[in-house]
Amino acid sequence: MQKELQLRVLPEVAADNEKLKDEISQDQNIPKREIRHIDILRRSIDARQKQAIINLKVNLYVNEEFTDEPITLPDYPDVTNAEEVLIVGMGPAGLFAALQLIEEGKKPVILERGKDVKKRIKDLKGINVDHVVNEDSNYCFGEGGAGTYSDGKLYTRSKKRGDVQRILELFVGFGAVKEILVEAHPHIGTNKLPPIIANMRECILNSGGEIHFNTRVIDFLLEGDQVRGVKTLSGDTLRADNVILATGHSARDIFELLHRKGIEIELKPLSVGVRVEHTQSLIDSIQYSCDERSPYLPPSAYNISKQVDGRGVYSFCMCPGGVIAPCATQPGEIVTNGWSSSRRARATANSGVVVELSKKDFKPFEKHGPLAAMEFQKAIEQKAWLEGGKTQTAPAQRLVDFTEGRLSGDLPNTSYSPGIRSVDLRSVLPGFIYSTLRDGFKEFDRSMRGYLTNDAVVHAPETRTSSPVSIPRDRATGQHVRIKGLYPCGEGAGYSGGIVSAAMDGVKCARRVAENSAT
Repeated sequence: MQKELQLRVLPEVAADNEKLKDEISQDQNIPKREIRHIDILRRSIDARQKQAIINLKVNLYVNEEFTDEPITLPDYPDVTNAEEVLIVGMGPAGLFAALQLIEEGKKPVILERGKDVKKRIKDLKGINVDHVVNEDSNYCFGEGGAGTYSDGKLYTRSKKRGDVQRILELFVGFGAVKEILVEAHPHIGTNKLPPIIANMRECILNSGGEIHFNTRVIDFLLEGDQVRGVKTLSGDTLRADNVILATGHSARDIFELLHRKGIEIELKPLSVGVRVEHTQSLIDSIQYSCDERSPYLPPSAYNISKQVDGRGVYSFCMCPGGVIAPCATQPGEIVTNGWSSSRRARATANSGVVVELSKKDFKPFEKHGPLAAMEFQKAIEQKAWLEGGKTQTAPAQRLVDFTEGRLSGDLPNTSYSPGIRSVDLRSVLPGFIYSTLRDGFKEFDRSMRGYLTNDAVVHAPETRTSSPVSIPRDRATGQHVRIKGLYPCGEGAGYSGGIVSAAMDGVKCARRVAENSAT
């Protein structure tokens, strides 16, 4: 017999199968010897009270043996000689679009401006240690996209649970741990994601797909309102009647190209702010209401949102036990982001804290039309570079000093490898963003007592929260509203935010290509 149960147990019980059996046996009045297996379907933490509780959804096997069914990949066909579909970009949207195209019997030809996951490491070292930014290979560009070396969070707010489950199962099939199917906020980790991405690449190649690294697209070939292919920086011309555009949120040259060619794009408001680093022990003590975190609990995260004078101020991409990384994509700019390894074992926790913007905020840049938000981003990043000393050193300020408008006399060491420089961040951030953040941090402290401490450090800026443009597509066909065969896709086109939602959109676009080809 199988029985599904919802449980609330202590962390030490959830971590010990025998203790969990004892608890279920007593609660359900079932002899322990009859409990053959406890299959955990869902796990989350409730830390709202002083004692943290683990919520479990389990399937109980009573006098019935459990068979662990392995997660298997689809039977991908050989598409070597099939119709080709160009995919610009090899982030999660492009990767999962390619895998779905193979299922649909189409041949994906991926054009990735950056390098493969292994070769990217040298360029990441270059920006961290030597302050040198490779415009085509960095934390944002390269195989796997921005997510590969920036954490691997798989949480999404999408309500399409079936689609989410399929994406997670594919990750498991390519090498991720099965725990991601259970956790409420699944996370792979920067150290574990690259080999999974490499496995996806090998699957695409073994099925007859093509992948071209170090291949930057510089033009779209159009015949009237039909796309016919692309041109690359190396001078090559690749022809196809279907092009999936999955470039990610930082492909500014592509946004400029679209605008220059008269291919409709639209301004999309984004959020801008800073990245704040605390000690992980402080965040644990606040979130778990303890002096020292239990060994049965993971490093704690926080997710907080406040309203300040009608604007949202919220935490973004919070990284427990993580580090802050330099994520510029061009020389002459500073961009911060964060990541954690699978164990989240670092002594520091960091999070973006950002302010919601609206279209009116970009009015000083309105001469740039739909690129106004992008130019707004660039202006802040370039100012941060100047204030940081014209290197990848980030302008920074202690948190209380930030709220009181005071230059920090000194700064502690932080996880940001290129280093930080004491700067009054009012010289980096637009005044309305600074004042909203200042008041927002005070509101945060009312909900998380102890958050507002001068031991915490504010790093500027956090500007790449989402794409600064959206590329409109037809609801019925998934194609661009004017250009047939062009499929705007993923985060760069404004249709997702994060690894899972981008992957889901890649699958959706690939299916639309197949559907439209069949009509």
